[in-house]
Amino acid sequence: MARVSGLHHVQLAAPAGSEPKMREFFGEVLGLTETDKPADLAARGGVWFRGPGFELHVGIEKDFVPAKKAHPGLLVDDLEGLAARITGVGHEIRRDDPLLVPGGGEFARFYATDPVGNRLEFLQRVR
Repeated sequence: MARVSGLHHVQLAAPAGSEPKMREFFGEVLGLTETDKPADLAARGGVWFRGPGFELHVGIEKDFVPAKKAHPGLLVDDLEGLAARITGVGHEIRRDDPLLVPGGGEFARFYATDPVGNRLEFLQRVR
């Protein structure tokens, strides 16, 4: 039986004109690499990034509403270092209890919002 084995991409939305803010946050603060959009999407707004093992697509929506409940959970290797970078540029974080995964595993985590208000969860395996 086929099983899900990893994360391919994450899709977020943003309002028109927010590309510079998203480049700064996802590129400079989070350290993701901006990539070219596929040729068939080159004329549309938005920004694409590549992270370790996934792509993040920030699409432009005319009637944008920030994602507050359903949100991406991104694995990181230095949660405290990332927390310091995010708070160092004026974004707030909210810490939460460790996430316990059925079958074993525990993840430290915190939440932050991107410059347009999308909720993001950052996790690091602690055991």
